[in-house]
Amino acid sequence: MSGHSKWSTIKHGKAVTDARRGKLFTKLTKEIIAAARQGGGDASSNFRLRMAVQRAKDSNMPSNNIERAIKRATGDGSGQDQMEEVIYEGYGPGGTAILLETLTDNKNRTVSDVRSTFTKIGGNLATAGAVAWQFSQKGVLVIETSHEEADNTALLAIDAGAEDFEEDGPTIHAYTPGDKLEDTRKALIEGGASVKSFELSMVPVNTVSLDSKTARQTLKLLDQLEEIDDVQKVYSNADFPDDVLEQYSSEN
Repeated sequence: MSGHSKWSTIKHGKAVTDARRGKLFTKLTKEIIAAARQGGGDASSNFRLRMAVQRAKDSNMPSNNIERAIKRATGDGSGQDQMEEVIYEGYGPGGTAILLETLTDNKNRTVSDVRSTFTKIGGNLATAGAVAWQFSQKGVLVIETSHEEADNTALLAIDAGAEDFEEDGPTIHAYTPGDKLEDTRKALIEGGASVKSFELSMVPVNTVSLDSKTARQTLKLLDQLEEIDDVQKVYSNADFPDDVLEQYSSEN
């Protein structure tokens, strides 16, 4: 699964540094609004909002933008009142499973954009339930470490409640049950770990290894899906060759 994990890391890095930051901020704002509407504007008692705010901070979103989004959600209710959370499922090149989380005020527009993007790059939109069973909701924590301390950090993650972990360069990705994410994060911090980021994610139960040609086509499709305004997160069970990911990272 290392090729899948590295794709996630590259994707997060690009989101912070690339020229599409304005689009990223729009997506982050929508997530903050949805979280605050669902559970209130106090991040200390609203875990989803706390995650959304932390992700915004990790992406260098200005604090006043974050505060405006929370006020917008808890104020007069104008603007994005009608946003709905909709999950779309599909297949990519090589039969890879793809899951999309969207926030939309117009489902007809969103499904049209999603369908056309799949079709254009060799995939197809599927019916509800077609691929969701291939994913499991997990808490994912990215912990900064060093090569010398990696073993100790991994043991600390396990003691804190992680079910599994992967070492990826200077970080460890720890996986927890979705409902244990906050407890595990607190235990890691209390144990002295440096938690770089944390989020709820749909993690593939099994991954599909791709050859170089199919991997490049799949990466193009995933990128294009993420460019859709209403798409918040894109998940895939594709496992990419390291050399393709290295080239993808340098080109994008």
